[in-house]
This record gives sequence, C-alpha cells and structure tokens, in this order.
Amino acid sequence: MILITGGARSGKSSLAERLAAGSSESVLYIATSVVTDDEMAERVRLHRQARPAHWRTWEGSQWLDRVIEQQVAGGEAVILECITTWIANLMFELTGDIPVEEIDFDAVEALIQQRTSELLAACARSPAAIYLVTNELGMGIVPENRLARHFRDIAGRVNQRLAAAAESVFLVISGIEVKIK
Repeated sequence: MILITGGARSGKSSLAERLAAGSSESVLYIATSVVTDDEMAERVRLHRQARPAHWRTWEGSQWLDRVIEQQVAGGEAVILECITTWIANLMFELTGDIPVEEIDFDAVEALIQQRTSELLAACARSPAAIYLVTNELGMGIVPENRLARHFRDIAGRVNQRLAAAAESVFLVISGIEVKIK
C-alpha cells in the first residue's frame, strides 16, 4: 500500500495515476466523492473523462474493504481517492442533521477508526498495488468551527494510521512529490 498526501490541487491524483499506470495495465479506480450539486457533478464528469477508458471505476464510500476484497481483478492496481472525502461522507452519514453541539465525536471517530482498520486489513490481504490518496489538513490554521476542527483531527489521526501501515508515503507539493517513507 502506498499513501499519497498533500494539499488541495497539489498533484496527488496525478502521482497516484502515474504510479498505478506504471505498476499495471489494468487499474480499478475507487472514487469516494458523492455528487451533491452541479459543481460537484461537473468535477466528477471531468475526473471520469480524464481517466483512461480501459480503467474500471467503482463509485461510492461504503465498505471500501469489501470493494478491495471483491472487486479487484488479478494483476490489477487500485487507486482509492480520496480518504478525506471518505471520512467526510462517513461523518455526514453518522451525524446527518444532528446539531453540532449534540454530536458524540468520540463515537463518530470510533466508527471511522473501525472502518479504517477494516480498510487496512483488506489492503494488507490484497495482492494488488494499492494507492491511497488523502489530503494533508494539518498545515493550515485551526478551523473556526467545532465540526471542522473534529473533522481535521479525525482525518489527521486516520492519515497517521495509514502512513504507519504504508510501504511508502509521498508528500506532493506544487506538483512535486517527495518520498517521506
């Protein structure tokens, strides 16, 4: 498993795509974005259009461990993009319309960490080269609101676990990758 991290528009996806294409002709692209408005629909459309036509795509954010265990073909590489979007989707599913002051963030994080454990186990069992893309959220200012602070903290702890388990970790800044593990 290879972890690729960096800021927004840093070039993380391009690196993941280049590495995956170099490791296998066949790639399964796991896209975790959920279309919520016209802008997001256009972003997803452009992402789909930019990928090679022979790559397979699976879209969703539930049970990614099962997707890796059941959908990966022999000799196929996997790109999972993106971990932070996956975490945001899980948080939204768990909290929905609950007022932020009533959210049990410890319980939310416990479930997200459980799903992370399941994902890590599936990655460890898979013979595929797996490239996880995630955002580094800890280099900016402390968010002003409680929900954003908890999201940043949970994502940071998940990223630490993924980095610890990864064979290699790359940080991408302004399109330049630096191998940090």
